[in-house]
Amino acid sequence: MKLATLKKKDSRDGALVVVSRDLALCAPVPRIARTMQQALDRWNDVAGELRSIYRLLNQGEIRNARRFDPRKAMSPLPRAYQWADGSAYVVHVELVRKARGAEMPQSFWTDPLMYQGGSDGFLGPTDPVPCQSEDWGIDFEAEVAAITDDVPMGITPDQARHHIKLLMLVNDVSLRNLIPGELAKGFGFFQSKPASSFSPVAVEPAELGDAWDGGKVNLHLISALNGREFGRPNAGADMTFDFPRLIAHAARTRALAAGTIVGSGTVANRDRSVGSSCIAERRMIETIEQGKPSTPFMRFGDRIRIEMLDARGQSIFGAIDQTIMSYTPPN
Repeated sequence: MKLATLKKKDSRDGALVVVSRDLALCAPVPRIARTMQQALDRWNDVAGELRSIYRLLNQGEIRNARRFDPRKAMSPLPRAYQWADGSAYVVHVELVRKARGAEMPQSFWTDPLMYQGGSDGFLGPTDPVPCQSEDWGIDFEAEVAAITDDVPMGITPDQARHHIKLLMLVNDVSLRNLIPGELAKGFGFFQSKPASSFSPVAVEPAELGDAWDGGKVNLHLISALNGREFGRPNAGADMTFDFPRLIAHAARTRALAAGTIVGSGTVANRDRSVGSSCIAERRMIETIEQGKPSTPFMRFGDRIRIEMLDARGQSIFGAIDQTIMSYTPPN
């Protein structure tokens, strides 16, 4: 099953629609749930009905079906009760440390890193990314994320596996030149992590078939910067902490509300020939190999596209396709 949220006048939460497997058509389902959050709040009651609509939509049997236009889509959850982003690819963290000549604590291989991001409003998958200054070091981060139902506190990873209801892609925008100053304060990210954006469609794990092993998505995550491929690492390879482990980590001391989003962190592989899922990683590699970085961060007008294809070459989640925009604050 595939679900999306369409923009709706005078609504911050949009309108929930079921989307066909080929992403061509969608059908509104206000009788079942008006918003994605409503569906997640009552998942056990409504998931079966939504799957029935999905089946009929794929068979061409929904009369009120309409063309699905990603440009009219919000992020599947336009805002969420919680957005917790992990750093599941320790090979990426190791590279960061190596580039600045620092040792990585061994605990990083056994205890996940995670930060709590802003979730009061996400960008749509084709919305421009507003930024006040190019000097802030604008970067994209291509990731995968899971959406949960209600998760009890203190669950195990095996138990957490059953709370993963939907998957989607992420562009976790980072302002790299603001990060060092914030982290030096010892209190984590805030200004350096503006609004994130998510793929047009959220997908049930079963939709991925053998590519979903219960904890990882074993497919390539493709990023293209200004029309040129930047990276295509496999999201399953080198993922030190899978989604059940990340969710259990987030729920160690608190329950997670339905609609919690848990991110994988920047997808990275040891095999550098597959490229990178953020500019910072490429700059780190350049620093290690050449003594200094040569790839610039993003500038106004630059375009980033993030997508994942199935074995037949068809887009699974639709594409995040965004342009960096110069932003002027209101007077």
